[in-house]
Amino acid sequence: MRIPILAVSTAALVLLAGCAKKPEGPKSYRIYVTNETSGDLTVIDSSTMNVVATVALGKRPRGMHASPDGKTIYVALSGTPAAPPGVDEDSLPPPDKSADGIAVVDTQRLMVTTVMKAGSDPENFDVSKDGKFIYVSNEDQSGVSFVDIAKGEATMTVKTGEQPEGVTVTPDGKLIYSTCEEDGTIAVIDPAQGKLLKVFKVGRRPRNIVFLPDGKSGYVNAENDGGIVLFDAVKNEMVQAIEMGTPGEVKPMGLVLSPDAKKLYVSTGRGGKVFIVDTATNKVDGSIEVGKRPWGIGISPDGKTLFTANGPTHDISVVDLVTNAVTKKIKGGTGTYSVLVLSK
Repeated sequence: MRIPILAVSTAALVLLAGCAKKPEGPKSYRIYVTNETSGDLTVIDSSTMNVVATVALGKRPRGMHASPDGKTIYVALSGTPAAPPGVDEDSLPPPDKSADGIAVVDTQRLMVTTVMKAGSDPENFDVSKDGKFIYVSNEDQSGVSFVDIAKGEATMTVKTGEQPEGVTVTPDGKLIYSTCEEDGTIAVIDPAQGKLLKVFKVGRRPRNIVFLPDGKSGYVNAENDGGIVLFDAVKNEMVQAIEMGTPGEVKPMGLVLSPDAKKLYVSTGRGGKVFIVDTATNKVDGSIEVGKRPWGIGISPDGKTLFTANGPTHDISVVDLVTNAVTKKIKGGTGTYSVLVLSK
């Protein structure tokens, strides 16, 4: 018996082809960069790697984080004049405390909707997992201030140590870790009780913390030791110092993990490089020349592209993490500082 051949029209073939599932392209995202000197926010679109907007913020925008839903960006503002190395602080003008606060930026409209009061001279902070509080390092009060977002003001401050700097919420949202530059310590805070639980030593001039996804361990930079420190977040104690270069020449600053947490990328300030750390072995796995004094650092959602803010040259390096090479430098505002990458 002969099997009949079915005739299929060209139109039907086109229809069937249209119904076939097309592979998804890379998801677009934006790169946000604060500019400490020009007082604004540079917005870069990932599809073109070009600046699409500049948003006026206020005086000395530095630390920056997003709300859990990504609809809002919070930026720390300060009216205290910058005091770079070698500058006599007594020669600086008095601080403008009226300029201190946390700017609230709408990511759709790209505008500041309000500025919340957050204590004196805010620099770094983190956002609670439920999006209700911001925890801000407050050097003038030697503690971490709790900002109630609904009220738009600080409601309490938990004492830590001298010169609190970086603030990071644990992955489960139950604890707050704050670095203290002067003391070389990390302070552990229970936000539910508003109570300091423990303080432990890590290295000289710690600034920023990043936790591994399980929350059982984390890394903190030790700027004046020329390296980073692995710490146990269960016992709350230092585990291992990881050297990156000569202290003073290499000054680890920003930290960011790859999406799979297999690599840790560390910007090094005057070192001009980003170091790559293998988180399985805790050994340096290479470095990338990125520009002058890289500080802020961010990574794309797919883990293929890295971004660094290079303050003295007022630009952002775009690094291909397949080749570990800079593919482009994008002009930002004056004094590029911190980097935040958000999916659209």
